[in-house]
Amino acid sequence: MRRGSLQYWPHRRAKKQMPRVRNWAKSAEASFSGFVAYKVGMTHVTMMDDTESTHKGTEVSKPVTILEMPKVTLYGMRFYKMDNNYRKIAGEVLSKESAVAVGMKNPKSTVEKLEHYKKSAHEFADVTALMYSNAENLGFGNKRVMRFEVNIGGKDAAEKMAFIEKWLGKEVKVTDVLKDGDYIDVKSISKGRGWAGVIKRFGVARLARKATNKIRHVGTLGPWHPAKVTYMVPQAGHMGYNFRTEINKRVLKIGSPSDLDMIKMKGGFINYGNVKNDFIILEGSIPGVSKRLVRLRKAIRNKAPIKKPEIKFVSTSSKQGA
Repeated sequence: MRRGSLQYWPHRRAKKQMPRVRNWAKSAEASFSGFVAYKVGMTHVTMMDDTESTHKGTEVSKPVTILEMPKVTLYGMRFYKMDNNYRKIAGEVLSKESAVAVGMKNPKSTVEKLEHYKKSAHEFADVTALMYSNAENLGFGNKRVMRFEVNIGGKDAAEKMAFIEKWLGKEVKVTDVLKDGDYIDVKSISKGRGWAGVIKRFGVARLARKATNKIRHVGTLGPWHPAKVTYMVPQAGHMGYNFRTEINKRVLKIGSPSDLDMIKMKGGFINYGNVKNDFIILEGSIPGVSKRLVRLRKAIRNKAPIKKPEIKFVSTSSKQGA
């Protein structure tokens, strides 16, 4: 009997480590809808339970994930028009200095063309922000600049353009996007486990000792008719390194470099070291390994009220023996 989920099928290996975002939370207020971070590791905290559970008002223990923030710069904006119910790119405006830092040698659509797009703002269906993250300040040897696109909240294209123009060529901090108590969706690439058999991949039971030739194998691939192997039959194959989304993760704490003593682990985080920049303490676990980039999106499905968490204790004991 198989126990593997068919919710995501077929299991495709992710093509790249920058996760895609197909949907964004809608907001009437002009604001950033997402951010990026790098996974550090896990620990646990104790905090006051502010939910409506039977433990309300008592101190409870929670597993948490630490995320470190790279330097993020907004280098441009992108305009979209509707074409047969599909969004189509209608143009871009870039900050020349920031675009050169990204790797564009001769950026053409510079800020001088912004006035032209402002006059036709009513024609655009959407305007998004173009950003890039630089992980050199994180200290684990990642020198690659990662470019990504972020949705902007607002009533219309003109309001979004005015908001992005204020940030053009400037650094965006995580505190400009999120605050303590917010709920976010985390998009990441899960840990790759290589080629795996049916027992590890789907939890199939081992066959009897006297089974013919094979033990760690499925008992049957299916009936004679239909004369084919259906997609639901467990088979060996690649496991892990899949694109996954975790929804409604609560931000317990957004910390600055002055708060680093709060999460300074004895011996450092496994395969990472110590955090040096802005960080997030996120309730629960997320997909992926340490040093992997994750995308943060304001939660689409959250209905819980936003409350500032009251953290009493953060475990800084050594994780090297874990």
